[in-house]
Amino acid sequence: MHPDQATLSSGQRLALSAASFLLMATSIMALGPLIAGSGWWWLCAFVAAGVLFGGAGLRALRVRGGLVPVLEAVLLLMLLTLLFGASTSLLLLIPMPDTFALFGELITGAQRTIAQQSVPAVTVPALSFALALGVGVLSILLDVLVQVARRPAFAAVPVIVPLLIPGFIVESGIGLPIVVVVAASYLLLLRVDVRVNRRARIEQRRDDGIATVTAPLRVPVASTLGASLGVAAVGILAASMLAVSTPSISTSLLLGTGSQSTLFARGVSPFIDLGRDLRRPEARPAFRYLARDGDRPYFTLLTLDRFEGDVWSVADRPVDGDNTVDELGSPAGLGPDVATSEHPIDVLVNEVRTTWLPVPYPSTRIDGLQGSWFWDDESLTVRSADTNTAGQRYEVTRLAVEPTVEQLRSAGAAAAAAQVDARYLELPEEMPEIIGTTAANLAAGTGSSYDTAVAIQAYLRSPDFDYSTEAPVDGGYDGGGFEVIASFLEQKQGYCVHFASTMAVLAREAGIPSRISIGYTSGTPTTDRVDGVQRVQVDSHDLHAWPELYFSGVGWVPFEPTPGRGSVPEYSRPGAGQSPTSVLPTGPASTAAPTGRPDLDPDRGLAGQAGDPLSNSAPMQAGVLLLGVVLLLSIPAIVRALQRAGRRRRIIRGGAPADAAWQEFAATAIDLGIGVPAGTPRAVASAVAARPAFHEAEARAAMLRLRDAVERSRFGPDGAGRSDLEARAGLLRDLGAVRRAMLRDVTARDRAAATLLPRSLVERVARVPGVRAGGGA
Repeated sequence: MHPDQATLSSGQRLALSAASFLLMATSIMALGPLIAGSGWWWLCAFVAAGVLFGGAGLRALRVRGGLVPVLEAVLLLMLLTLLFGASTSLLLLIPMPDTFALFGELITGAQRTIAQQSVPAVTVPALSFALALGVGVLSILLDVLVQVARRPAFAAVPVIVPLLIPGFIVESGIGLPIVVVVAASYLLLLRVDVRVNRRARIEQRRDDGIATVTAPLRVPVASTLGASLGVAAVGILAASMLAVSTPSISTSLLLGTGSQSTLFARGVSPFIDLGRDLRRPEARPAFRYLARDGDRPYFTLLTLDRFEGDVWSVADRPVDGDNTVDELGSPAGLGPDVATSEHPIDVLVNEVRTTWLPVPYPSTRIDGLQGSWFWDDESLTVRSADTNTAGQRYEVTRLAVEPTVEQLRSAGAAAAAAQVDARYLELPEEMPEIIGTTAANLAAGTGSSYDTAVAIQAYLRSPDFDYSTEAPVDGGYDGGGFEVIASFLEQKQGYCVHFASTMAVLAREAGIPSRISIGYTSGTPTTDRVDGVQRVQVDSHDLHAWPELYFSGVGWVPFEPTPGRGSVPEYSRPGAGQSPTSVLPTGPASTAAPTGRPDLDPDRGLAGQAGDPLSNSAPMQAGVLLLGVVLLLSIPAIVRALQRAGRRRRIIRGGAPADAAWQEFAATAIDLGIGVPAGTPRAVASAVAARPAFHEAEARAAMLRLRDAVERSRFGPDGAGRSDLEARAGLLRDLGAVRRAMLRDVTARDRAAATLLPRSLVERVARVPGVRAGGGA
């Protein structure tokens, strides 16, 4: 038996929308433990407000109820376009094909950053987009339940989603204060719904022939206060039980001692679980191995090659099904003159449950694995498509690379930079001054990139730096971002994450390609022997991060800047092959035995940091600012859009289509600041074709076809300008291709200026040389 639902006024609908917004805004606060800063919350609140209050406005305009959710979805799309895809859109709000392509890249990036970041995660644009999209969809669902279905009790369904997520990632789940606030907001929504319905019935005096008891016109709050408090107590108690009982990953994904979350399907996430595993007072066994040649290599899990200022991450490359592990590829850059030798190592995995396989870099083949495993073209890391490392027993053939000091010293920086992808040298445009100053001081007086690398390593291993697991946490500079590196260079206290990321960044600043490897040091030999070969045990305290630098003719070469961890390679010890002109800082060759390590070494993931990197970004303020710019500059932008649409109509309908296409081409060039010289269409086309974007055959051919069409129209016989439907469609396609090429050829700032302040409205296209005045748009 359903209650009689009265028709609500616009004001009553607005009250429900406000209560719904409050509920959504408080529920997303539950994600606070997972995300750094507060800017993400303002962004989500802005999107939720736009959707929910936009729906209220549509209902005030008497839009049919069933159509409102559809229009809310359109509104959400426009908000996402404004915040994330303005440079690819029309009027900053209307998405274009390039906008949807950008959204696809952001979704892919969100999946990658979820798998790679720690908690609290840095809200890079991809993660912000995923949060805004998710909150927008939940807000639409919430509005449907409250306003369309008129079942506000079911509002708990979308709200419970952000409440459950923290419990699957962090052990503590959500805090009780958040649960109480959300429960109170939920009860407020129910209370508003009850009073709104009652007021609507009273105002409409509905009876429909049914015997009812009508409440007084003024409903006293005290009349239902007891019932409300009772429901609130039950709701808060239930929410508290939910917060306590929500299943959390109390054991490590990295060690695999608990159930693995599908959210982090690869298992190993250096940004989420590495720190927790290394903080274990008791070491947990990872794997053991037998090296018949007495090898004690490092074992790499994954390689971080992209540095975005706050986050080290893995370049997203799809698995290549042809890269099976029976034969791995050759290491990048390794020349034939470098001495190498192969050494078999038998590995038995204990508790590590990951989709990344611990293998020495480089290796040539792996035998005995169960499941499908593939190696990466660049890093030679190995991962599975359908299984994990638990219980795996395999033999890996390690390729020992033994470069000489002379080979490393003769490797030129320019040659190295030309042989690797540009991302291995990428750094933020603005960095703390201490980073550049330190790199310059260390590089001064060195005769080669190799000498600079050894100088950086020796500097970090010098007595000026202390190994400390507590100082970065206490000092608020824990992580791997450039602000953390600056603090580390000032405080000179940290652990392997700080030493590795600092050396990698200093090397890039000095022009040496670098990356960071995450994995294990060589472990601890045991007293057990198998066929006379000593067994080596690797456990959770052997987890480590170290830098690798690229040298032409040699390839990727590991260094060890962290004192007290692992061992320093012979080729990188201070004074190894040192020439009289080399000036290298003095530092200890090794502060510990090859397997030495501090008593407690919580080497954490590389992305987390205690500071608020988004404190100055304020996505909400950016959205409001963009909206204000749209309002202020809407007139010229709309006029230009209408002009473009008019020319497109002329092309479609056959009203001097070639002239219309050429006029739009010239107008777009003027808007983007591309110089259009005086002369015929042929001269104009020749000048524009010299730009880099038109070196591509497709774009160049499209512009030449536009040029030929307008020349036939102007200088050909009568009727030459007329064309059939297919030819006009071709003109549209060519115009679109040329316009996209011009957009690619300018900066984002020029594209934004062309949208907001189109110059062609001032510089009349009709007067542009090479464009005929007749038949204007």
